[in-house]
Amino acid sequence: MRNTAPMRVAKVGYIIISAALCVLGILFMINPASAVSLIGTVTGIAFCVFGVIKIVGYFSKDLFRLAFQYDLAFGILVLALGIISLIHPGNVLTFACIALGICVLADGLFKIQIAIDARVFGITVWWLILAVAIAAGTIGTILIFRPTESAEALTTLMGASLLADGVLNLTTVLSSVKIVRHQRPDEVMDADYYEIKS
Repeated sequence: MRNTAPMRVAKVGYIIISAALCVLGILFMINPASAVSLIGTVTGIAFCVFGVIKIVGYFSKDLFRLAFQYDLAFGILVLALGIISLIHPGNVLTFACIALGICVLADGLFKIQIAIDARVFGITVWWLILAVAIAAGTIGTILIFRPTESAEALTTLMGASLLADGVLNLTTVLSSVKIVRHQRPDEVMDADYYEIKS
C-alpha cells in the first residue's frame, strides 16, 4: 500500500496556508496603512511556505491527481519570489504587487484547467472552482497593472488578491483531493506479447 502521509501533509498544509492567506488578505484590507511596512517580509515568508507546500503536493500523488498537477514549476516560482522578497524587503511594494499579481493570475489559470478536468472526473462542484479561479485571475491581472500608485490602495488590492487566492486554493483542495487509506502505488503494467502466425 502507498504511504498516504505526504498526501495528508500536502492537503493539511494547503488548507492551513490557504486559510492564512485569507486572514492575511483581510488584515491587509482592514488596515492597509500599517501593513505597508510589513509587505516585503510577510509576502516573502508566505511565498516561501506556500512554494514548499506546493512542491510537496506535487510529489504526494493523491488519488485524482487534480489539485497538485501543476504545482512543481509553480511551487518553485513562488519559492523563488519569496526568497527575493526576503532578501530585499525594504523597497518591495512594486515588486510585491507584480509578483503577487502574476502568481494569483497563474494560479487562477491553472485552476481553470483543473476545474475543466474536475468536470470530466464527475466532481459536482467543478463550477465553483471555475468561478473562483476566474475571480482570482481577474484580481491578479488588476494587481499586475496597478491602476493606482497609492501605497494604501495597492495594499488593499494585495489583500483582495491574497484573499481570493486563499479561497481558490481552499475550494480546490477540499473538493478535488481524495486520500484513500488503502491506495495502491502506481504500477507499470506488464504486457505479454504473442507472435500471431498467419
